[in-house]
Amino acid sequence: MTEAIPSSYSDSFFLLYQLESILESDPLIDEVWFVHPSQFAAMSDISQANTSYMDMDLWSKDHKLGISTDSTHPLYTAAKHAFMSSQQQYKMLIGLHSKKLDNISATSSPLTGLQNELMKHSRALFLLSCDFGTADELSLSSFVLSYSPKSEQAWSHRRWVIKMILS
Repeated sequence: MTEAIPSSYSDSFFLLYQLESILESDPLIDEVWFVHPSQFAAMSDISQANTSYMDMDLWSKDHKLGISTDSTHPLYTAAKHAFMSSQQQYKMLIGLHSKKLDNISATSSPLTGLQNELMKHSRALFLLSCDFGTADELSLSSFVLSYSPKSEQAWSHRRWVIKMILS
């Protein structure tokens, strides 16, 4: 059963949406900083006109990402809840379709949507907590499939990772 999130975390889900949007819009992010909130003012003064994204919790520019230290815990909680919720939906959908994941088409629309959602949430979760290893595996399979989308071995590995997540 998924743990309920108090209503005080509703802003956290909006912040998670913003973080995931930044990660999707700039797949070349090569540095992540956890920044004290007082430093965001200095970062905005440097060159606000050239900043890709800026608010009091997140900052993005030139493939760099800044996350306020005040936001890390609420973001982690929201990312974990979103991931677990997507994972539960995925399990239910798998249960409705088949007992074996291998029998389900990799292009099945609802499954593909949930796999993309799991990937998006796990990317944010892994960024906030490096101990979340399944996100790393999903990122690796996504990277491989981005340049070799018909790789049977990559799809097989991705299915294996998802099975591990579900178990």
